[in-house]
Amino acid sequence: MSTFTLDERLERDGIPIASIGLCQLRLMNDRRWPWLILIPQREGVSEIFDLSPLDQTMLTFETMLVATALKKVTGAEKINVGALGNVVRQLHVHVIARRTGDPNWPGPVWGFGKAEPWPETEHEAFAAGILENL
Repeated sequence: MSTFTLDERLERDGIPIASIGLCQLRLMNDRRWPWLILIPQREGVSEIFDLSPLDQTMLTFETMLVATALKKVTGAEKINVGALGNVVRQLHVHVIARRTGDPNWPGPVWGFGKAEPWPETEHEAFAAGILENL
């Protein structure tokens, strides 16, 4: 059995919420956007196709669970889902709630402005809402 090591940037930028099966679920520490990250707990994986067929299925299932919960909790107009990995090679999937008028709408969230960290009580309440809706 291999050991799972979380990339230091994912660890630094995200607040742990839960392990939901295959993935570790984290909240990006930037309250401008409700932004969740799913990280498959598999060592040395950088692409979805690097996962076993069963893990690919689990990643899809967990992504849809999280996206549905995020839409319900936020009432967002659009849920953006993406696995880019240009900077952080470790496979991770972004699930971001967007709405008209949010910072940089309709442009991308990456590299826009300065992150606004979540106050502790707010991120705990938000995380609890997500978990209740999974």
